[in-house]
Amino acid sequence: MTLSDHVKALVEEIETDDGERRPQLDPSPDGRPGAGRIEAAVGDILLEIGENPGRQGLVGTPERVHRMYAELTAGYHVDPDRLLNGALFDVDYSEMVVVRDIPFYSLCEHHLMPFFGTASVAYIPRGRVVGLSKIPRIVEMYARRLQVQERLTQEIADFLQVRLEPQGVGVVLEATHLCTVMRGVRKPGTSMTTSAVLGIFRSDDRTRGEFLAHLERRPPGS
Repeated sequence: MTLSDHVKALVEEIETDDGERRPQLDPSPDGRPGAGRIEAAVGDILLEIGENPGRQGLVGTPERVHRMYAELTAGYHVDPDRLLNGALFDVDYSEMVVVRDIPFYSLCEHHLMPFFGTASVAYIPRGRVVGLSKIPRIVEMYARRLQVQERLTQEIADFLQVRLEPQGVGVVLEATHLCTVMRGVRKPGTSMTTSAVLGIFRSDDRTRGEFLAHLERRPPGS
């Protein structure tokens, strides 16, 4: 699959620390930026719901939707090796490492509506740690895909378990799903919590309890 410069920059932003860059979508042969199947499909949707795709407020909507989906699904194209970029360090440390309250935004694969919240990730090293900035990037790599929260939680845990080979990993996600808030049962304030525990976090009640206790503590200044 050939990626536009726009998506390439988003992928590089997740993989590296180069900051935000937002190039334009590659122009199509007829000169219109990003004109193609997504734009045509969005135009059909607008017609189907009774709108006029040619009216002033909607003329640019198909291109904007194309750009939005390119951003929200950029995680499919992230290279995990480039993301880690050698940021695994041998350290004589074997106590729990916890990174809490990592914001994430994703798309529910059932309705293509957003769900969003925070992730908390913990692991107990086996002589090797990962750079702090990499854990939020791992979360973002998997969040920027079509997802269900349960799978997203497990993928983050599995990635760390395979790449770090720690004694164990714990991941908890808390999220609000707009498919529940805006449609269907329409229950504002509803949230969903999912967890994945591997290794010693699964086999040892005290370790799992310590992890959950960390999540209950409020950070300084809160």
